[in-house]
Amino acid sequence: MTETIENERTIVIGTRKSQLALVQTYWVKKELESRFSDVEFEVEKMSTQGDKILDVALAKIGDKGLFTKELELGMINREVDFAVHSLKDLPTNLPDGLMLGCVTQRVNPADALVVNEKHKDKQLETLPEGSVIGTSSLRRLAQLRHHFPHLTFKDVRGNVNTRLAKLDAGEYDGIILAVAGLERLDMSDRIHQVIPPEISLHAVGQGALGIECRVGDDAVLEIIKTLEDADSRDCTMAERSFLRVLEGGCQVPIGVNTKIDGDNLTLTGMVASLDGKRLLKDSVTDDRTKAEDIGAQLAEKLKQQGAGEILAEIIAQVR
Repeated sequence: MTETIENERTIVIGTRKSQLALVQTYWVKKELESRFSDVEFEVEKMSTQGDKILDVALAKIGDKGLFTKELELGMINREVDFAVHSLKDLPTNLPDGLMLGCVTQRVNPADALVVNEKHKDKQLETLPEGSVIGTSSLRRLAQLRHHFPHLTFKDVRGNVNTRLAKLDAGEYDGIILAVAGLERLDMSDRIHQVIPPEISLHAVGQGALGIECRVGDDAVLEIIKTLEDADSRDCTMAERSFLRVLEGGCQVPIGVNTKIDGDNLTLTGMVASLDGKRLLKDSVTDDRTKAEDIGAQLAEKLKQQGAGEILAEIIAQVR
């Protein structure tokens, strides 16, 4: 739609239909409108495969664009100009002709425990043996099994409100959700415990928004780049490189934590077996301008420790 932008100054933003996706997309729209008063922004809502299949565990569906493919087709077919994603949902290898144009300022990337009312005086560490914890993430599952083998874990799908309703109805004693999602939905009051990185490293890109656009669409790129946050970009570039070199998708037990101290960036990464019995963790620190190299170095470091074998076993198990 480059011609449309040049002539009529109308830009179409693609988004999923979920409540969280819409909150995130309308935040982007509002921020851009405040910067470009002469541009009209429209929102096009789409359903993705991940939104439609709610009765199968995410890992069994396959994760190549599970929440992004339809939006990407919209860009390739010039029905939309750019798409807003939770960056953790965006595959590290994008279709030909598309690029990650912008990473917004990251909010808290940690995981959160939300509990049923009867456990309001408990933390993960003090929940009774056999307590049922809901999560659809193999990453969270593997790490929590490693630290809390006495708990029981059960898959939970659906949007945030659906999951919370199941929790409140007593189907689960607790569920694990992203702090960022709850905060963006004005549900911070449901956060019972922010899980520290010592227990659960977060997903690659978690807490940041990724804006995807067409390669060569300079007018759109110039506009969306105004929302870029340099620290968040460098941290998530390192994380995405780590995931890419490990050849892991969004639905495998790979976790990260990234810190910037002056000119240095430290990436900590984790790969675990599904039962949580094997958990590999290591770190690499280097100049932040080498963010992608840092991710690749850490991936190779963990491969030497057996990460490749663990991931191969998991892929064989969940398919």
